[in-house]
Amino acid sequence: MQLAEFGGSLLTKANTETKIETETKAKSKKIQTNFDYDAIVIGTGPGGEGAAMRLAKENKKVAMVERHHQVGGGCTHWGTIPSKALRHSVRRSIEFNSNPLFNPSEKKVKLTFENILQHTTKVIRDQVRMRAGFYDRNFVDVFHGSATFVDKNTLNISREDGPDELLTAENIIIASGSRPYRPDDVDFDHPRIYDSDTILSLKHDPKSIIIYGAGVIGCEYASIFRGLGCKVDLIDTRDRLLSFMDAEMTDSLSYHFWNCGIVIRHDEEYESIVASDDSVVLTLQSGKKMKADCILFANGRSGNTNTLAIENTGLVPNSRGSLEVNYQYKTSAENIYAVGDVIGYPSLASAAYDQGRIAADYILKVPTETQLIEDIPTGIYTIPEMSSVGKTEQQLTAAKIPYEVGRSSFKHLARAQIGNSAIGSLKLLFHRETKEILGIHCFGENAAEIIHIGQAIMQQKNGGNTIDYFVETTFNYPTMAEAFRVAALNGLNRLF
Repeated sequence: MQLAEFGGSLLTKANTETKIETETKAKSKKIQTNFDYDAIVIGTGPGGEGAAMRLAKENKKVAMVERHHQVGGGCTHWGTIPSKALRHSVRRSIEFNSNPLFNPSEKKVKLTFENILQHTTKVIRDQVRMRAGFYDRNFVDVFHGSATFVDKNTLNISREDGPDELLTAENIIIASGSRPYRPDDVDFDHPRIYDSDTILSLKHDPKSIIIYGAGVIGCEYASIFRGLGCKVDLIDTRDRLLSFMDAEMTDSLSYHFWNCGIVIRHDEEYESIVASDDSVVLTLQSGKKMKADCILFANGRSGNTNTLAIENTGLVPNSRGSLEVNYQYKTSAENIYAVGDVIGYPSLASAAYDQGRIAADYILKVPTETQLIEDIPTGIYTIPEMSSVGKTEQQLTAAKIPYEVGRSSFKHLARAQIGNSAIGSLKLLFHRETKEILGIHCFGENAAEIIHIGQAIMQQKNGGNTIDYFVETTFNYPTMAEAFRVAALNGLNRLF
């Protein structure tokens, strides 16, 4: 009896302990799933907006965290929107000054950087108002402050005008974007040294500028400042401009830059950048020296992970601050996703928005195999523009794909002649045997718009993607779209 009682006592104790352990686990699980939000999105740029809107439309409780005092992210306030608005103002000024109908005298209209910022400021204001409305109408909570990870489900929001606040969520989407790369030996606090974010604070009217870095941002700002009448030195660390684009198109841009007075220096690296009260002197490793009123340093970008306390999640960014993700845009942390510039390539606002929506679909667990399209269009907003979709001639040659080329020169199009925009061309690359369109490349005014006509045909399935479409359809006349018919006929005439 004593043994039985003892055994029963042990059994009862074991059962009690098991019950307590089960209740504790259940309670712990309940606590862990009782989050403030279904998802928190860090960053209100295109990637964050795409994710938040998709989740909100499915009645998920969503919060946005934005470190800036207004929504929109870097795209709206410092990057895509401002630079394109600046370009538009400069382009209109060039058009006015070159058209004898509007400006018959020798006196030219002279705009300053401060002048064109007025239009840019209005565009930014309109964009902010519109995007803030999206979040209000869809009941998305917006927190303005700096987010840091406490753990993989918890964020601390630090605000300048109030106490810190802890937010928890089942899923967190990092859409924090990127910032200009700043080497330690360059004094970016000096009022004559700028990066692509701070250039919008330029107050004086420079007569000359050095642009270090001839990527997309560098080339776009070279066009803007040259259009304002500045002497521009463009320093390229590579052997050709925008080497990821079709060589014929970038050659056209290089020639146009040279023709309008931009000096391009290829294969150069800086040795030192020394600024004084009235100028900046750049010394290159090759020994060359140049002097200008100011310098724009635009040589690469870094992912915005440095202030997130990302180490508290177990994630490790690469040397440029970018995060690695899988096809679902999920990081190695099961509940954390990342989209947009913070994951690197392709670093396009258009792609970031789609990445955000795709990540949201996987969070929602809806049946989907959605991925970014293979042929993402690229738009370079120089003056004139350059745009591309699909393969380049260099890629097709390397892959030994038998292709042919069809070309159309804008100077032969009635619409281009009417609009005084005769500089430029359209190039179609297509398979010699199947006539499938393999790549489209455009240089000229409105190239980023024109390219989408061809892109729409490239996306057709079941044999619908052939160059014959442009010959068999009827275009409005006169239009720039007619360039596709001209290029298609030109290419088909090369077949035998």
